[in-house]
Amino acid sequence: MAAWTWRFETADGTEVQPAVQPEEFTTQGDAESWIGEHWKDLEEGGADQVRLFEDSTEIYGPMSLHAEEAEA
Repeated sequence: MAAWTWRFETADGTEVQPAVQPEEFTTQGDAESWIGEHWKDLEEGGADQVRLFEDSTEIYGPMSLHAEEAEA
């Protein structure tokens, strides 16, 4: 079974520890729902962007956690 995980980064791509510790997700939808619930806390905790992985394969990213960039 695939494991879906998030990588949390600063704007320059440096990995940072998340302010909210994620679980390991069994579906992409669960991972995306979680980020939708916690993005603001993650941003306030120092993460600027995230990348989504299925096992070791990057699915997408970087995706900004900053609302003003997401709206643009």
